[in-house]
Amino acid sequence: MSTQSSSLAGRTAVVTGSTSGIGAATAHALAARGARVVVTGRDAARGAEVVASVGTPASGGSAVFVPGDLTAAPDSLRALAAAWTDALDGRVDVLVHNAALCPAVDTVSLTDADLESTFAVNVRAPHVLTAALAPAMAESGSGAIVVVGSWMAGLGHAIVGFYAATKAAEAQLARSWAAEYGPRGVRVNTVAPGATRTPINADADAVVAQMTAGTPAGRPGTPEEVAAAIAWVVSDEAAYVHGALIPVDGGITATR
Repeated sequence: MSTQSSSLAGRTAVVTGSTSGIGAATAHALAARGARVVVTGRDAARGAEVVASVGTPASGGSAVFVPGDLTAAPDSLRALAAAWTDALDGRVDVLVHNAALCPAVDTVSLTDADLESTFAVNVRAPHVLTAALAPAMAESGSGAIVVVGSWMAGLGHAIVGFYAATKAAEAQLARSWAAEYGPRGVRVNTVAPGATRTPINADADAVVAQMTAGTPAGRPGTPEEVAAAIAWVVSDEAAYVHGALIPVDGGITATR
């Protein structure tokens, strides 16, 4: 039996893109284990809803909303990281890179604007924010960073190719960060969801169901199932997990 704890009591966390979907579920999961969480995104109304529903007296967890646009210039992202740190009384213990853009188009149809914004949110922002926050974690000798990847990152697709490429790049960054910061106590890992039912694909329910019909699980995943894996990997129960890519995809990448 493990002597390590899944509790996050006393920890602070930031989850990007946490006003809905996997990000919101992750904010709930971390707070339920006792963490103080920054919910962040562009939609203040949705952020307020998540914050209102996150904290539970039993867990001791709580949340606060800090607005932020991950397409912003690097200096603005560094200011956002400072605002998150201030909101958590000077310390970020857990950073979850969840926010992502996914233009579902083929190569020719991808607009210049979507190319720039997708790269900015999916690759540039995680890099700048990690550079802003990981050094303080390393100085303290502890911390956890999670990249929310994608089952699409290792497979070829006729559409969403650029999204898949950014997710592959982000997973490689996570491996490099594990090598860079792991020796100083900061664990970095990737949790890679499969086809998951979220508000973003709510109008494509039949497509998502068809996509997962032949998988071992036989169904799409839920945000809560992905969030549970994230909450585990940032906890002390996963203390020996560094640089891993953990599929939470119903077996789609293992059997497709």
